[in-house]
Amino acid sequence: MAATDYLTVTALTQYLKRKFDVDPYLGKVYLTGEISNFRLRPHAHQYFSLKDDHAKISAIMFRSAFEKLKFTPETGMKVLVTGRISLYEPTGQYQIYVERMEPDGIGQLYQAYEQLKKKLADEGLFSAPKRPLPRFPKRIAVITSPSGAVIRDIITTTRRRYPIAQIVLYPAVVQGDGAAPDLVRQLERVNAAGTYDTLIIGRGGGSIEDLWPFNEESVARAIAASRIPIISSVGHETDTTIADLVADVRAATPTAAAELAVPVLTDEVLKLQQQRTRLFNAMTNRIHFQQERLNKLMAAYVFRQPQRLYETYVQRLDHAQQGLARNMQQQLRQNRQRYQLAEQGLRSRNPLARVQRDRTTVDQLTARLRTEAQRYLEDRQEHVGKLISGLDYLSPLKIMSRGYSYVTQDDHVVRQTGDLKTGNATIHLSDGTATAEIVDIQPASEDQHE
Repeated sequence: MAATDYLTVTALTQYLKRKFDVDPYLGKVYLTGEISNFRLRPHAHQYFSLKDDHAKISAIMFRSAFEKLKFTPETGMKVLVTGRISLYEPTGQYQIYVERMEPDGIGQLYQAYEQLKKKLADEGLFSAPKRPLPRFPKRIAVITSPSGAVIRDIITTTRRRYPIAQIVLYPAVVQGDGAAPDLVRQLERVNAAGTYDTLIIGRGGGSIEDLWPFNEESVARAIAASRIPIISSVGHETDTTIADLVADVRAATPTAAAELAVPVLTDEVLKLQQQRTRLFNAMTNRIHFQQERLNKLMAAYVFRQPQRLYETYVQRLDHAQQGLARNMQQQLRQNRQRYQLAEQGLRSRNPLARVQRDRTTVDQLTARLRTEAQRYLEDRQEHVGKLISGLDYLSPLKIMSRGYSYVTQDDHVVRQTGDLKTGNATIHLSDGTATAEIVDIQPASEDQHE
């Protein structure tokens, strides 16, 4: 075969990709499998694998499709995916491009609900201290749909129970994609106003899809950040949303929310009347008791003969003055005696005589120090002179001046004939050096050594 009959790798890959793209059975594939090698990449495309017991396929989910998911995929999760099969030319690997994904065996929204519930529970949003509801609110904000039965039930119940409270509606979208941002905006508006005692947020019943805005993380965090106590009334009694868990109080119905927010005015008025009667009776009894006590005190002898009230104090004052005079005289005598003893002690310890004695001692010690220093200096000078004489006696130059010399050859001192070799040698004398030539070396015989 000629070289032109062979395909390039690129040509083959392009041909296979074309086969994948035009195959009508691969344009829309419904696939079930277990997620593998998944690592969340925030705000980016997601790459992972789908596998079962006998095979594995690479998968990619573009950012636009991934952001529509209501749950977070995890490795090991079994899912149902919809997508198309194609081939990635640079590697020649076929893969599935996922367009939709949902958990297998459990609803996508329910899966997202459980994941967010666990996340917020771990952060402590559910167990945070709940704010108490005001007992007598003046203004109540209600965030709900303006056309639903929720606001009518709340207004009817509040007017029947506590008509002096003011209800202010903050209309919001409570269903659909734009509901969560609208709820967050209204929560922020109510808190920014700062004139409300209680806030009620809620809507009527519905499916989990209808109630989903109240399961959004942004709504939950806005409720947790509220400075105003919040009553959540979402769905029916069997429905529990994330908003219910984060709110300070959960109400099963809008009517129950209004009942929790306000007391019954007639009951409170009756309680005030009862308290007024009890207070009046208590004060009357106390006045009677104090009047009787006053009458008894007025009949006491002290008020009939008031001078007897201070007779004892006058006598105690006289005794105290006499005792004070005696104590002052005794203290004065003791101080005079201490002064006399101190004066005698000072005279016996005249500092002038001690200074004179110490001055004499210092003069004597100074003279002794000078004598000893002079004697020590003379001894050191004599010792140094002896050392100099000894060193001079031991000096090699001194010995050489008496006719001695030494020989070096190649900068080494010659101590015996074995150190010599024929050639030039240097003779060191006391007043200089001389060069000699060694012609013959005759070591001493053994007899000579003996």
